[in-house]
Amino acid sequence: MILDDLDSRPGSTTSLLRTVVGLYLRDLGGVVAVADLVELLEALDVPSVGARGAISRVKAKGLLVPETVGGRAAYRLAPEAGRMLERGDRRIFAYRQQGDDDAWCLVSYSLPEEQRAVRHQLRRHLAWIGAGTVADGLWIAPGHLVDEVEEILVGLGVREAATVFVAGPPRVAGSFADAAARWWDLDRVAALHRDFLARHGGSRPEVGWAEGARPESARPDDARPDDEAASPRAAFARWVRAVDDWRPVPYVDPGLPLSALPPGWPGAASVALFDGLRADLADAAADHVRVVVGR
Repeated sequence: MILDDLDSRPGSTTSLLRTVVGLYLRDLGGVVAVADLVELLEALDVPSVGARGAISRVKAKGLLVPETVGGRAAYRLAPEAGRMLERGDRRIFAYRQQGDDDAWCLVSYSLPEEQRAVRHQLRRHLAWIGAGTVADGLWIAPGHLVDEVEEILVGLGVREAATVFVAGPPRVAGSFADAAARWWDLDRVAALHRDFLARHGGSRPEVGWAEGARPESARPDDARPDDEAASPRAAFARWVRAVDDWRPVPYVDPGLPLSALPPGWPGAASVALFDGLRADLADAAADHVRVVVGR
């Protein structure tokens, strides 16, 4: 099983490559020539040397396997990667918000000190999918994430050390909003939403801002004159960078009920911006990919 790569920093060459692979390789039959992949990354201002280095790193992670197609060096998506990418699609393109009465998933585990490293990895992966820490060895996540929790436990080889419960809304002393503020780092999640709005909101001026006027930083990173910005190549660059920046957000954001969120929460504006960018850019970006790979 390939677990999601927690260490690919958005905007890095490796992260951009993973985003390109996740967005397009399945539609290309799961295989792409190395030269075509390098050309696609050139649209993202990644030089050839950097692109080939990132390809080697992603290969080492088990996402791609080399082969030859029509006499050309190529890479094929690893067979076991499909499920991970499908899980990512659900997160990235179908943001889900928990309702007040929806089920929750509780994960209780106990690992001995000699398994400290595995325990650390388990905590990292649970945090990565948006789970919150109720107490030492007890985590909570929206109920619809129970299958992802199970995959993490199995993937790390600790399923027998954990018990998973699916239950109704937790009963807490005080408000659930107060409990949520203890269980999740909501300041960090809000900062991720605001960063996305700041980086990409300038390309869609109708996007609203929950806390005043749009900051000066809210300009598209790759702004170009109108004719160039409208090209499929430019749309590809903007869309891939938008997805790459957005990709971590719906993972660490658990989609808490509105009643559990602090005032001025930027999540709704961030989600709307991403959906709008998809409507604006995704089709033209796919056209550029088809031109590059000759399909």
